[in-house]
Amino acid sequence: MSTGPGLGRPDRADESPDEQPSGPGGPGADEGAPAPASGGTPPGPGSSPGTAPSGHAMWGNTTSGTAENVGYVPTNAGAQPPGARTGPNQGESELVREALRDAKVSHETAVTALKAMAGRREREWPRPDRCRVITIANQKGGVGKTTSSVNIAASLAMHGAQVLVVDLDPQGNASTALGIDHHAEVPSIYDVLIEDMALADIIVPAPEIPNLFCAPATLNLAGAEIELVSKVARESRLRRALDAYDIEKFDYVLIDCPPSLGLLTVNALVGGDELLIPIQCEYYALEGLGQLIRTVDLVKAHLNPKLRVSTILLTMYDARTRLAAQVAEDVRSHFGDVVLNTVIPRSVRVSEAPSYGQSVMTYDPGSSGALAYSEAASEMAHGGAVQ
Repeated sequence: MSTGPGLGRPDRADESPDEQPSGPGGPGADEGAPAPASGGTPPGPGSSPGTAPSGHAMWGNTTSGTAENVGYVPTNAGAQPPGARTGPNQGESELVREALRDAKVSHETAVTALKAMAGRREREWPRPDRCRVITIANQKGGVGKTTSSVNIAASLAMHGAQVLVVDLDPQGNASTALGIDHHAEVPSIYDVLIEDMALADIIVPAPEIPNLFCAPATLNLAGAEIELVSKVARESRLRRALDAYDIEKFDYVLIDCPPSLGLLTVNALVGGDELLIPIQCEYYALEGLGQLIRTVDLVKAHLNPKLRVSTILLTMYDARTRLAAQVAEDVRSHFGDVVLNTVIPRSVRVSEAPSYGQSVMTYDPGSSGALAYSEAASEMAHGGAVQ
């Protein structure tokens, strides 16, 4: 039985595709003869690995352009092609795997996912016996700090907890994602840090989700790094504002930090009792982690002895790559139990939600990103209910 053209000829593997014969037969085959179909069936995408369908490039055993291969998350639909890598399901929860079992492409939502989310909402999560002030920081940009802050806060609020998000990033992305107005004239966290305004005067409820509140950021906060230099107790101004406000009315206060280790981030580290570090499952995300840990140690030694790294969340996980699994394994081996079992997959829905002024929890509650963030928030709620 003859093999297919081009890359399907192992005996001609040392030749370029242009040098190999275009016909289906071996040496001496008529180049102009039409390709006979094996068994009378025309070749298609499901034919042997050596047959490349028209209009598609051939790479090993994977044909580009199919929905199963270009989706942002791995699926279990259909048989796996021969020789495909079967990487570990690092941190994938049973709930997420169930929701993705029949998924084809990123924009589809499985019925099982909706049922799973609805069932989970009916259960009550334990609430902490005192307010947990959690700083979400990583000086590397684009690792999912704001996305994690907003979606974890939304998930906790949807399960009955009273949650406050403090937006300490001058870009104001957390305020945008929660549907909070944050133009220059709006009272914001800048006025609290620089003008000594009371925190109670700037907190507003999120319009989409009950029990969720936000202290917004405006662009004025971009100048706060310079203005704080001359202020008394410049590193602890947020801590003093939180102490002056009755934060015990909340179960959780989540502080979203800018992508830097400047005075705003130091204020957040001094103001929080716990630190959540989102880590993107790529090599660059690990490079600055040591610097962040050294900064945390300095803050603990001189400014906030109560601060501890309580949670590490792996984000933007792509199970199709060996690198993601390796990064996750390295982080787990180094940090141990503080790393959540749940990982956050790459998700188009998570990226789309802020453009509608929503978290992914309300924008598409059945998506893989929403399910993953719900699982992560559940781990945090159950793991830290009793302090």
